[in-house]
Amino acid sequence: MSILKQSTYKTETDPKALKGVLSWFDDFHELPIPQEDWLQCQLALIEGFTNAVRHAHQELPPETPILIEVTVTEDYLDMKILDQGPGFDLRATLEQKLETTTSESEGGRGLRIMYRVADLVEYTSSADNQNCLHIRKRFAERSISTPPIDAS
Repeated sequence: MSILKQSTYKTETDPKALKGVLSWFDDFHELPIPQEDWLQCQLALIEGFTNAVRHAHQELPPETPILIEVTVTEDYLDMKILDQGPGFDLRATLEQKLETTTSESEGGRGLRIMYRVADLVEYTSSADNQNCLHIRKRFAERSISTPPIDAS
């Protein structure tokens, strides 16, 4: 599987930094990614970054970096959002959010959205106080125009 583009972005813990994150992510839009998949990945990135700022780094100084890595292949877009927060149990939190949140809920929809738009969502913690939210979205099958079959 060949990599079409790979890049890393480092920013501070600040909700206003989302604008820079999205500007950086726009550089991937030049690649042959189906529009619906592109928008879903962008939404997952917004939710993942916002969660890192609001929850993972809630008690940390604003200088604490958040690192984002994106890799695009012909078949999928892979994102990793690395934080230095205390970590959490993704599966338990996701199960609780799926049971308690709706589209009208004030908060708590980020994980639910990521789970619905991505093919893979996992969160791991390492011994060096680094957490990784890993999101992968496989691209929709590209429609290939074929002539209709004559059944007569």
